[in-house]
Amino acid sequence: MCLPHLTDRIIFFMKIPALIDSLTRWIHYKLIWLVIGSYGLAMMFPALGLILRDIDIANIQFFSISSPFIVSLPLLMLAILLFNAGVGVNTQELHQTLQHPKILISALVGNSLVPLCFIVFISVFMLPWHNSEEIQQILVGLAFIAAMPIAGASTAWAQNTNGNLALSLSLVLVTTLLSPLFTPLIFHSVGFLTIGDYSEDLHEIASVTTIGFLGIWVVLPTLLGIFTRYFLLQKFVDSFRVSLKLCNYLVLLLLNYMNAAVVLPKIALNPDLDFLLAIILITSLLCLVTFSSGYYLAQFFRANRKNTLSLMFGLGMSNNGTALVLASIALADHPEIMIPIIVYNLIQHLMASFVDRFNKSLVHI
Repeated sequence: MCLPHLTDRIIFFMKIPALIDSLTRWIHYKLIWLVIGSYGLAMMFPALGLILRDIDIANIQFFSISSPFIVSLPLLMLAILLFNAGVGVNTQELHQTLQHPKILISALVGNSLVPLCFIVFISVFMLPWHNSEEIQQILVGLAFIAAMPIAGASTAWAQNTNGNLALSLSLVLVTTLLSPLFTPLIFHSVGFLTIGDYSEDLHEIASVTTIGFLGIWVVLPTLLGIFTRYFLLQKFVDSFRVSLKLCNYLVLLLLNYMNAAVVLPKIALNPDLDFLLAIILITSLLCLVTFSSGYYLAQFFRANRKNTLSLMFGLGMSNNGTALVLASIALADHPEIMIPIIVYNLIQHLMASFVDRFNKSLVHI
C-alpha cells in the first residue's frame, strides 16, 4: 500500500520543475495583462493590499535620525527582488562592466539629467493650466520619480528578457551609491520650480536621511545576492534560474497591487478627469522620453541587444516603491502627489512589457 503512494509522490515532485517552467512561460507571455489586472484588482478590492502594506516586519534605528524606521512588507519584497537579481548575476560580467565605465557614467548622468530637464519643460508648459495647485502636485510627483535610484524591477525585466543583468545591477548600484549627490540635487532643483509648501517640503526632504534607507533596501540585498552566488557553485545556482524568474514575476505583481491600493480607489471615488488626464499624458511622455534616452544612448555606444535592453529598462524605470513610501511619510498632507508616482509605476511596467514583447525589432540584435 505504501509503495504506490510513494511512487505517486516521487512522480509529483519530478513534475514540479516542469510545472514551474510552464507557469513562468505563461506569466511571461501574459505579463502585460497581469500587470493591468493587478491594478484593476487594487481599484476594486484594495483592502488586502492596504493590510499587506501595513504589515510591520521590524523597526530599524538609523544613527542619523531620532525615530526608528519601520520595515514594511513592500520593502522586504523589494529586498527579495534585488537579492534574487544578485544571485542571478554573473560576477565576471559585473567585473567587466565596472572595468568599462563609459556607458555606466553616461547612463548615470542621463538618468538624472533627462527627467530633470523634462520637469523644467513641464513647469513652463503647464503655466497656463487653470489650477496652480494641481501644477505643484504634478511637479512634486515628478520630482519623486526623478530623484529615486533606478528601480530594482529593472533588473528583473533585464533578467527575464535575457538582457545584460550585470549592467542592470551596476546601474542600480551606482545610482544608489551616488544618491547623496543626485537625490538632494533633484529635490532642490524642483524645489526652485515650485512654490509655497511644496517648495519648502522638497528642500526639507533633500537630506541625507533617505540615503541610508536606499542603501539598505537596494544595495545591501543586491550585494548579499552576489556574495551568495560567489560562494555557491554557479551550476547549482543556475539550476534555480527558472524559479528565480517566477519569484520575480510574483513579487512584481504583488508590489504593483499593494502600491496601487493606496491611490486608485480614491481616484475612482472622486475622479478629477482633467487632472487625471494631464497626469496620464505627462507621465506617459516622461516614460517614453526616459526609455528612448536609454535606447539612443545604446545606439551612441553601438551597444548590443543585451546592453540596449538593460539601458532602456534602467533609464526608464524609477524606484517608485521607495518614492511612495518616502512621499507618504514626508508629504502626508499632500496625498495627491502620489498619483503621478503610482501612474508612472503602471506606465513604466507597461512600457517595459512593450519593450519585452518587441525587443527583437531593436537594431544591433
